[in-house]
Amino acid sequence: MLRLGRREFGEHEPVIMAIVNRTPDSFYDQGATFRDEPALARVEQAVADGAAIIDIGGVKAGPGEEVTAQEEARRTVGFVAEVRGRFPDVVISVDTWRHEVGEAVCEAGADLLNDAWGGVDPRLAEVAARYRVGLVCTHAGGAQPRTRPHRVTYDDVMADILRVTVGLAERAVALGVPRESVLIDPGHDFGKNTRHSLEATRRLKEMTATGWPVLVSLSNKDFVGETLDRPVKERVLGTLATTAVSAWLGAQVYRVHEVAETRQVLDMVASIAGHRPPAVARRGLA
Repeated sequence: MLRLGRREFGEHEPVIMAIVNRTPDSFYDQGATFRDEPALARVEQAVADGAAIIDIGGVKAGPGEEVTAQEEARRTVGFVAEVRGRFPDVVISVDTWRHEVGEAVCEAGADLLNDAWGGVDPRLAEVAARYRVGLVCTHAGGAQPRTRPHRVTYDDVMADILRVTVGLAERAVALGVPRESVLIDPGHDFGKNTRHSLEATRRLKEMTATGWPVLVSLSNKDFVGETLDRPVKERVLGTLATTAVSAWLGAQVYRVHEVAETRQVLDMVASIAGHRPPAVARRGLA
């Protein structure tokens, strides 16, 4: 059982985490949800399309203009409070690696801290424990926040992913984070080249076999673009194919831009796997 905020999710229940970037320079939407009005409209549409989690980020993942902790908090804290008031049952996640921001958003009503940089600030897990909120434990290959990988090597990329993410998850639980609220994430593209991310996908069953719920953040990433030689705006089909493979291998939470399309893919895979009945079953019965 995965428990986040007011919500509980069964073992075979796929969960969509919709991305809402409060940044003026996000790689995919180029700041489309930087202002409050379009960001709130994005939340409303994502929830209507089937997202159970809203992931709010105040800093672009890649290199760019410096964003201080104070500015990151300014972009996210008030918005978290507004979403909490308007959507009391939605799970609110905040994508941050800083404990100061984590504390502020938890005070505002966040349910989950999405630490995409692999515990670079160990105090973030302490914040999650103190507020009894969830935590995403990600493999970033030791990379510093907002840096791109350069000639990264692993003897065995999945072995390293398992060592880091399971270690972070066990530490979080030892600190007091509820075990049922901890997820692990292979960190596609973070501290990895395209071949590493493809191998992490291919071997995802090794992560799901640990018993920790697995989150994958695949949406329109560079490994999809390089695999198919497609620019950012033409990566949806590759993303959805990778989503289907990840679902078949047991991932549970999907951080995405395209919520409605992802919902259909996950429902189809769940039905093929026997975890979900068809929405309609008339063929051959008339």
